[in-house]
Amino acid sequence: SKQKKMSVHVDFTPMVDMNMLLITFFMLCTSLSKPQTMELSMPSNDKNVNKDQQSEVKASKALTILLDKDNKLYYFAGQPDYKNFNSLKTLSYDAKNQNSIRSLLILRNQDAYSKIQLLKKDKIDLKISQDTFSARASRIKNGKNTPVVIIKATDGATYENLVDVLDEMQICNIGKYVIDTISAGDKLLMRNKESNGAVAQGQAN
Repeated sequence: SKQKKMSVHVDFTPMVDMNMLLITFFMLCTSLSKPQTMELSMPSNDKNVNKDQQSEVKASKALTILLDKDNKLYYFAGQPDYKNFNSLKTLSYDAKNQNSIRSLLILRNQDAYSKIQLLKKDKIDLKISQDTFSARASRIKNGKNTPVVIIKATDGATYENLVDVLDEMQICNIGKYVIDTISAGDKLLMRNKESNGAVAQGQAN
């Protein structure tokens, strides 16, 4: 006798519904990445502050970091003194070194750094939310007494050097920093530092 073949039909309609439910579930449960933005500090609108006072405040808070070839790192505070190469100080990228860039930035930004460390502890202990932490940290970083860091690099400095310095800005909670073009005076100051003033004497002769 001949056997009858049975046709099997599988209905995939419930699978479509299940897939839609899974997609909706993951969309609602997944935290979307927030865009990374750079904080800008706007100038004061106080008209009672004259230009001399503004320049004095800027110079007292300014810290210029110079990146050179062979992983060399220098800095000077305030206005540059191109006639005195000893005003230029050396730094190290090694955080364990006492003369490191991290030690310098934390020292210059001690008050803001300490306050943000306390804020981080409160966030870890769930005493404050992430939004509250970000808002308070932003106000602390951009306070009046926080330093302004100017970063300048020569052609001999590497991309890694620049990235390392920018990382230190975040680690040390520096809120006001800028990457600027290095000047001829800055280059001369570094050459004089390396040669112990020989470049200046040669140019003078």
